[in-house]
Amino acid sequence: MRFHYLAGVFTIAAATAIAAADPPYAGKWKMNPARSNFGELTVVYEQLPSGEMQETTSGQSYKFKVDGKDYPDHFGNTAAWKSLSSTSWERTLKLKGKVLTTDTLTLSPDGKSLTTDSKGTKPNGETIHDTFVFERVSGGPGLAGKWKASNMKSSSPSLLELAPSGSDGLTFKIVDMGLTCDSKLDGKDYPCTGPTLSEGWTVALVTSGLRSLNMTIKQNGKDFYKVVYTVSPDGKTLTESGTATGTDEKIKVVYDRQ
Repeated sequence: MRFHYLAGVFTIAAATAIAAADPPYAGKWKMNPARSNFGELTVVYEQLPSGEMQETTSGQSYKFKVDGKDYPDHFGNTAAWKSLSSTSWERTLKLKGKVLTTDTLTLSPDGKSLTTDSKGTKPNGETIHDTFVFERVSGGPGLAGKWKASNMKSSSPSLLELAPSGSDGLTFKIVDMGLTCDSKLDGKDYPCTGPTLSEGWTVALVTSGLRSLNMTIKQNGKDFYKVVYTVSPDGKTLTESGTATGTDEKIKVVYDRQ
């Protein structure tokens, strides 16, 4: 899931303000890959009659050729693909010409699984080394087909910081990625900015009880992702339950309080 690239795919959390006290969401939260579940996430690669390939994930698609050139992707970045062998490919993701990650996609010998190994450097200097394993659902041989996520590992999970801002707002940061959203809890769209985020991303927040909050993520005014964040009764974990617009694929991301 990039934006994480998005990151992997783009993960966002939020908080609310309660008079004279910090809300349960306030503080720093670190993603726990072992407790998270990306099992409904799928990626589809199609060979088009035009000779291009098409990748579809999170309900969004983009076209590319395996020629090492940059092609616009569905997150506002560019992707350059090249073949390393008959069973492996390299994908370089860039924002405004700057490399975000270099991903190596490798088929298993039996062609039934696909491993994506992503490497790069975060704005704070931390090394990115994320691994996603997908199992084939259909298609083949080769890269073409539908793939379903089965396992994810990360050497440097994202760190979220959530802080009340005034009586009805939130300052949200993905600290390691330098991403910031200054928002109010009124359901209106507010921009997010950061060195690894293309222009046009916004969030809209509304509270849902004392420990939960609904968020809508938009790209250039169009709904992209809807999510509910809930803090556990003991206040030690924050759980993200979300679905990309246009799909019914649910994911769960768990964060531990720091």
